[in-house]
Amino acid sequence: MAQAYRGALALPTHEQPTSHELLARLVEAEAQNRTGQRTQMYLKLSKLRYDAVIEQVQCSPSRNLTRDELLSLSDCSFIQRSENILITGATGCGKSYLACALGRQACSMGYKVYYLGMNRFIERLILARLDGSYIKLLNQLEKV
Repeated sequence: MAQAYRGALALPTHEQPTSHELLARLVEAEAQNRTGQRTQMYLKLSKLRYDAVIEQVQCSPSRNLTRDELLSLSDCSFIQRSENILITGATGCGKSYLACALGRQACSMGYKVYYLGMNRFIERLILARLDGSYIKLLNQLEKV
């Protein structure tokens, strides 16, 4: 907010916004800053393996992925509908990259994400059962 205020003050007198415009700019700057900080925090906590973005995912018939399917997933409406996405394919075809791209998109839309490969996920479940923290782990995963 302070940076936006200094920017408005730096404008020539005849270009300075009215009090209502200035207040709207300051509030918008604060909202954008908070959204950016929240997204960065969610990305850090998600522990995504790759710094992937949806625009860089390659869609091809060999990957059995079309651009339309990818765009329908990128709006993250599957999260609101409580649907799961199961990504399958041969080794090295980009399953983890696609998952990270979708996770990054979800973080930018305000959803919490936590990335675990299947092996680590199973290990976590087994260890939680052994040490008695299984319910606690399930509650943590439910929040994400």
